Parts: sequence; structure tokens; C-alpha cells
Amino acid sequence: MWQDIIIAVWFFLPAGAANMAPIFAAKLPGLRRWSTPLDLGFTYKGIRLFGDHKTWRGLLSGILLGIFVALLQQIMVGHFNFPEAVAVTTPTLLLGGLLGFGALAGDAAKSFFKRRLGRRPGDSWLPFDQLDYIAGGIVLTIPFFRLSLEQYIWLCIVWSGLHIVVSYAGFLLRLKGKPI
Repeated sequence: MWQDIIIAVWFFLPAGAANMAPIFAAKLPGLRRWSTPLDLGFTYKGIRLFGDHKTWRGLLSGILLGIFVALLQQIMVGHFNFPEAVAVTTPTLLLGGLLGFGALAGDAAKSFFKRRLGRRPGDSWLPFDQLDYIAGGIVLTIPFFRLSLEQYIWLCIVWSGLHIVVSYAGFLLRLKGKPI
């Protein structure tokens, strides 16, 4: 069981980092101005596709951070005596990029449906706010790498819980306007 949890956390670390990247990128002075919405203002049935909170800055920063985290993981596995099971599941740079893109694509897809239901940006939508980036990351990496069913279950449990904890910490640090 513990090995499955460790593998799930390690494998999905690039996606978890990518999911947080847009919040930090929006706070960086040089990137603050680069806030073009992903949907470029387009609408579907009179409603914005994703809204102003899903930006190209966020998408690109998430993909780049996912790749960076995967690169750090590769370096760590190469320099430290990691258990073989963890070393085998180390994401490649391709998987880091796919996990980063998948996490943010899942978040954007959830935003599309959230807009259709009349929910405002930033409003909590349990459990979808916790599962969107997980589903996106899993869907995009399955063609290249597969975990066991138990590992996917642990991945969903651990990363959903981490999402809640990190969101609340972001609220306490005044990086987010709402606790969850």
C-alpha cells in the first residue's frame, strides 16, 4: 500500500505543481500583464468558454513547471538511491509536459461546464475542483504510461486531499480569495 501511495505521489508531482503554477505566475511582476484569456473572449450560447481566469500565461507556466519538475525528478533518481519502483515511474520530460498540460486542460474543461451551469469563477464546486486536474493529467498520460488501478485510486485520494490543503494554505497566504 505505501509503495503505491509513494508511486502515485511521485508520478503525479509535475501535474500537482502545474496546477499551482497559474496562481504564482499571476503574481510575478513581469508576467502580470500577460493575461490573455485562453478563450480569447469567444462565447458559446452567449457565455464565455472559460472566462478571464484561464489564461495563456497560466497554461504556459503550468506546462513549463511540469517539465521542470519532471527534470528535477530525473536528476534526483539518477543521483540518489531511490527504490526501483519509484525510479521506474519517474516521468520523462514528455510526461512532465503532458501532466502539466493535462492538469490545466482538465481545469479549463471543468471551467467550461462550470460556466454552462452559471457558476462564477472562483466559486467552489466540490468534488470537481479537486478532480479536474487529476482527470486531465491521467487522460493525457495513459497512452504513454500506466499505473496500476490501486495506484490510480491512491493518486486520486492523495492529490484530492492535497488540493484542499494547498488551496486553504493559499487562502491563508492571501494568494487565493476563497479557502477552497
